[in-house]
Amino acid sequence: MKQLLLVIATFITLHSAYALEIGGVKFDDKARIGNAEVTINGAGIRKKAVFKVYAMALYLPEKHATADAVLNSKGAKRIAIHLLRDLSAQQFVEALQEGIASNHNEVEMAALKDRLKQLSDTLLAIGEARNGSNIVIDWQPESATRLLVNGQSKGKDIAGEDFFKALLKIWLGNKPVQDDLKLALLGK
Repeated sequence: MKQLLLVIATFITLHSAYALEIGGVKFDDKARIGNAEVTINGAGIRKKAVFKVYAMALYLPEKHATADAVLNSKGAKRIAIHLLRDLSAQQFVEALQEGIASNHNEVEMAALKDRLKQLSDTLLAIGEARNGSNIVIDWQPESATRLLVNGQSKGKDIAGEDFFKALLKIWLGNKPVQDDLKLALLGK
């Protein structure tokens, strides 16, 4: 009887530790960024043609169902990406740059240029991202945007909330990389 109760308790604990499983990737229902706790807002799969490229989740201080509400929300935020295939750093950088350029005009891009180069240089220095790698991009209101790869901080923090919002617009902007992924990140 004790063993059965232990098995049931373990199952409940493991089951409640994750909010969503997307494409075989389990995302925690909550995360900690500095002193702030954030909650999963939504998660989905990025596909290119017929290939699953990555699973991702968006974490916010409180849930929001519209892109404008997410972009204008205050507090810590997290973009969590779990690669479902091998990618070169160049492929990843080009996809980020294209997603940002699609959602910003020339003046906005000029304001982001140096910080986008800083992120791109950091990613290029990493080289290849293997299937199963975890990429986390945190907005820490008390500091800046921080990149973590497989739990390790990479590069210098990048200043400016406008930069983190530019990254969010890759998936939540007027021209998102994938419409159904945008909806999934908004919890729809």
